[in-house]
Amino acid sequence: MFDAPGFTGAPLDRCDAARHDPALVAAMRADPEARLLALDGLEPLVEDGRLGWLPVPQEDGVALALLGRSEGRPRFAALTPGVSAYKRSPELMALLLDELPAGDAALYGVARSLIDWHARHGFCAQCGHATEVLRAGWARACPACGAQHFPRVDPVVIMIAEHDGRALLGRQPGFPPGRYSALAGFVEPGESIEEAVARELNEEAGITVEAIRYVASQPWPFPAQLMIACTATARDDALRIDTHELEDAFWASRDEVRAALAGAPDARFQPPPAYAIAHLLVRRWAG
Repeated sequence: MFDAPGFTGAPLDRCDAARHDPALVAAMRADPEARLLALDGLEPLVEDGRLGWLPVPQEDGVALALLGRSEGRPRFAALTPGVSAYKRSPELMALLLDELPAGDAALYGVARSLIDWHARHGFCAQCGHATEVLRAGWARACPACGAQHFPRVDPVVIMIAEHDGRALLGRQPGFPPGRYSALAGFVEPGESIEEAVARELNEEAGITVEAIRYVASQPWPFPAQLMIACTATARDDALRIDTHELEDAFWASRDEVRAALAGAPDARFQPPPAYAIAHLLVRRWAG
């Protein structure tokens, strides 16, 4: 059972000062102790239940991002063009759940999001010219217009609405059979977290909420969301489900949620996976 959200707790000194010093980055790359994250596309190669690492290539032309320093060693990731972090295999999710330590999963998440951003942002959003890697992989610069671009993080609210001792849970059509989870949606421009929670619950389930409370957050590297978990109190329990967003939704009692979390054979639904912040949110509500 996860005591903290998945993809958090990376044992990593991000070495921000080094990102501004090309000579220092070059020295870290040349360090015999430096290591390169072993990947097959964007899938991690695992050795003895841990992330695999390789010697850092020294030849020119291999674009690398400095992840930082971990366990006393500089850590790098290769910036591979043409990959996408949107899709994730069932094998990867099983690996994250059953094998990788939490710190390794978090470090992998940093690399995955960063590699994906570079693969999708090779051209300047201001003038369209090809961009170049900058700041040890934590930015891109346009040599034509001088614009600098930085890895983006997209905020997403994920929330449980409460009413009369019950929690609102829903399922999307793409979920595995029987799975229900907290409702979620992207924060829109010019919107606070609280406003996004209220809007999404109203749009997807037709309810009005108040007393919105922050619970926890989680980076989600598929490709680069920041999940912001909240709870809220619904004024009533009448649902009006947006079938474009949700396949179904219902109010679950604490006993029903606890049975699902315990894996009871007669549970009404399957809970979200343990590495997802939705699981932590549901479990904390049930407790």
